[in-house]
Amino acid sequence: MKIVIAPDSFKESLTALEVAAAIEIGLKKVLPDAEYIKVPMADGGEGTVQSLIDATDGRLLEVAVTAPLGNQTTAAFGISGDGKTAIIEMAAASGLHLVPPSERNPLQTTSYGTGELIKAALDAGVEKIILGIGGSATNDGGAGMLQALGAKLLDAGQQPVGFGGGSLQALAEVDLSGLDPRLQAVEIEVACDVNNPLCGEKGASAVFGPQKGASPEMVVELDKALNHFATVVQRDLALDINNKAGAGAAGGMGGGLLLLPDVQLKAGVQIVIDAVKLADKVQDADLVVTGEGRMDAQSIHGKTPVGVAQTAKAFGKPVIAIVGCLREDYEVVYAKGIDAVFPIIRQLGSMEDILKNGHDNLVSAAQNVGRIYQMGIVEK
Repeated sequence: MKIVIAPDSFKESLTALEVAAAIEIGLKKVLPDAEYIKVPMADGGEGTVQSLIDATDGRLLEVAVTAPLGNQTTAAFGISGDGKTAIIEMAAASGLHLVPPSERNPLQTTSYGTGELIKAALDAGVEKIILGIGGSATNDGGAGMLQALGAKLLDAGQQPVGFGGGSLQALAEVDLSGLDPRLQAVEIEVACDVNNPLCGEKGASAVFGPQKGASPEMVVELDKALNHFATVVQRDLALDINNKAGAGAAGGMGGGLLLLPDVQLKAGVQIVIDAVKLADKVQDADLVVTGEGRMDAQSIHGKTPVGVAQTAKAFGKPVIAIVGCLREDYEVVYAKGIDAVFPIIRQLGSMEDILKNGHDNLVSAAQNVGRIYQMGIVEK
């Protein structure tokens, strides 16, 4: 018997690899002779770097980068076990958590540090970069990232525009002649699970700006700045980034990345599924087990368990999800390939205790899943 265990992390409790290991312990109590294949998963957001280095026996590298407010910080990125792929989370260098709430102002915050992470990956000699762009503190259209990689964003006086989304209003010219030439030989896959355009009422500033500290007045100013950025890019590079689905992701980072040579905006979970070769692992499995911290109706929109389930269902495999907790609307996942869902919380307690007991609760739930599965085998 072969059982593939492919969960996401349980946020603030366990990494995806730790979740998989706990599920394996529980299942082995009942099914000790099965072959277990653990595949740490993610959907392109927080935890993607850890999941992919765990899945590929990779490693973490730390580098000094520019934080969103221009100060220095240290950020980590992953290198796959074969050394060919870098895994980067934008939030590591340009994340909202790096800016104190009282100082959050997307008119000023920059994505320069994310460009420095990409440059560090190029220094490591990779052939491919997987870039997750969730959780950013910025609304600069990726301008800072482009500047870090050698692009010239100039004002009317031929001086570089400053940091922050507000500075884009002064943009007069975009010149990519100084872009790092190594980018020509590197494929960049961007984990982008939103389809927002760059500007307008569904654009980066209006939809995501407020959570980064933008007032209603700032939203208007930021949207005008991004629209101006797109206009200059269209004029100088003959590239339309304003209407590209996903361009509005991460404060317009999705749009800015399109100025680089070989970039694809893709669903985050599919990027991870492809990177870990999940299809190859589940095609001859008897059972596939997945999971996440909380399952609800949003789980069908690009989240790990449904991505895993749909991959498994291509081969007709049964899929069970073991999750931290459920919301009332979770049942929509049954139409997306998940056959049964089991929450793990055994008793009420404080959130601190629930998070602390995640491992033991997972082991217990997995053991019970194994017993039910064993009953089905015996009946056959």
